[in-house]
Amino acid sequence: MRPILIVEDERPIADLIELTLTGAGYACEQANDGETAADLIAERDYELAILDIMLPKVDGYELLGYLRSVGTPVIFVTAKTALKDRVRGLHEGADDYLTKPFEPLELVARVESVLRRTGRANVILHAFGVDLDPAARTVTQNGKPVHLSPREFELLELLMRNRGMTLYREVLYERLWGDDSTFDTRPLDLCITRLRKKLGWKNEICTVFRVGYRLEKEENTP
Repeated sequence: MRPILIVEDERPIADLIELTLTGAGYACEQANDGETAADLIAERDYELAILDIMLPKVDGYELLGYLRSVGTPVIFVTAKTALKDRVRGLHEGADDYLTKPFEPLELVARVESVLRRTGRANVILHAFGVDLDPAARTVTQNGKPVHLSPREFELLELLMRNRGMTLYREVLYERLWGDDSTFDTRPLDLCITRLRKKLGWKNEICTVFRVGYRLEKEENTP
């Protein structure tokens, strides 16, 4: 899969985006101003671009035009929160618009959604001998098929896309069941228990007391 281009002039935010996406299995490249980004876009293809709007030298709207001309999907991640800015960004061709500050899990979800819509969601996720194919919705462990329910599959995908990150129970529940107004930890905890049993992941899926769950990183995993 081609890398994702991150165009953000605030280095801590760019690094956070890259850390979030590399943890979810995506390769990334950074540009810290619009001119550098334009040069990179001219030289190579990207799977998707994440753009700030307010950039030095060449702004995000101009870069959007370059990227749309070569068919690269674009997500704006910006501090411009006004409705007129969101409308303009989407009207000019952005595939999604996310405002700062953002939750890392939401950023990954937006990226997944755009890649699915544009037919580019072909990343195979790997962890502890398990391979998960989001497009085919298949899971194998050491080459053997693993049969999961739809919610078990979705939970495993969330954990694998966010290796090393603690995911709040409330966030997981909302992503899987779609309504946090009736939040009940028991279905989620049961789903975790079934995943651990089916995969033999007693220690790989860590319970973070009173917070949520985390899929541990393997040694030497970036």
